Amino acid sequence: MSLFTVLSGPNLNLLGQRQPEIYGYETLADIEKACRTIADSAGHDLFFAQSNREYELIDWIHEARGKSAGIVINPGAFTHTSVAILDALNAFEAPVIEIHISNIHKREVFRHHSYVSTRAEGVVAGLGIEGYEVALRHLISRSSRQA
Repeated sequence: MSLFTVLSGPNLNLLGQRQPEIYGYETLADIEKACRTIADSAGHDLFFAQSNREYELIDWIHEARGKSAGIVINPGAFTHTSVAILDALNAFEAPVIEIHISNIHKREVFRHHSYVSTRAEGVVAGLGIEGYEVALRHLISRSSRQA
């Protein structure tokens, strides 16, 4: 049994209410439920958290070191600004998958750059909340192959 970490950044607590034309009507609770179902059905544990505070995301990444078999992270707006989150992810030994609910490359130019992408093994963007599921399934499959 492995532990997987799923982290969401700023404003994702407002999913279902904030700009549903971009982010949809599903909530963060819906994402957590789907991820828990995937982890449970594969016999794994899941740490799922969201914060609007950069330091909390960094602390959770640090706590995942040596414990988690992989991180799925939607850094939200920190994607484009946070060298600190990148540094924390660079200190994490297992795979990282970056996800975005919207296709950040079809949006404002400032959203096209991601600090996190330089660390992530993969990036899932534009698949809605299913991106979380795709990323988590990939990490679980990868972990099973390596075991």
